[in-house]
Amino acid sequence: MDMKSWAEKEIEIACAREKANAEDSDEWNYGVACYQSALKAFNSLCEDGHSGMSIGITKTILNRLIEGKPLTPIEDTPDIWNERFGFRGDDEVKTYQCTRMSSLFKDVYPDGTVKYSDVSRVICSSKDNPDIPYRSSLTRKLMDEMFPISMPYSGATIHVVCEDFLTDPKNGDFDTVGILYIRNEDGSTRDITRYFKEGEEDWVEITKEEYLERKLIAKALKKEIPEELKDRLASIPEVEPDEIDRQMIAAIEKE
Repeated sequence: MDMKSWAEKEIEIACAREKANAEDSDEWNYGVACYQSALKAFNSLCEDGHSGMSIGITKTILNRLIEGKPLTPIEDTPDIWNERFGFRGDDEVKTYQCTRMSSLFKDVYPDGTVKYSDVSRVICSSKDNPDIPYRSSLTRKLMDEMFPISMPYSGATIHVVCEDFLTDPKNGDFDTVGILYIRNEDGSTRDITRYFKEGEEDWVEITKEEYLERKLIAKALKKEIPEELKDRLASIPEVEPDEIDRQMIAAIEKE
């Protein structure tokens, strides 16, 4: 069996399973369309008569194009930027978007300072749910601060493991974030250990001690709290860390 026939058979099996697993009669259409599109791309590559080496090189090129990454390093030349008016909400800072990589932006400040940001560079995952990726503007801004982008730039990916929790129900899903460490491709890690709480207008950096105290509060608030302690707990996020009764929080956590 040649490669094209093998691929067609695999796609046929996958499409059949997609249809069988669909709860709704039309739910399978999207998945099947993706399989069929992949088969078209595979057949096109087969028709080009690739060797094992050349198809690997072609795959790398194709993957970068799919990911929106440039094939050659980007240089900061005037012809690759389009100005985005009012993008940052600051009239004094001029923001430009790169025509070669739509996720790359450049901010030019009145004093001539230039800063770059790739909004697709940072991928976060939760410490408790490592297989669910997400993006965070807070984490991206911190990575831009710690690891500034310079030219020439070819695109990069930074995997960051984070943790978040809620200390006050009125703040939505979470109001405290720990940016814990970077996970490298080889499995090694690099500690970041920066902590933030929700402020009136933006995130505010806090100490590790305050972060751990807020974490205890979050755990306590998930449990049944004795009526006489509810008022005390409700006031904890508003007071200074050294005023918190640590023994009371610890006792509640053990219940």
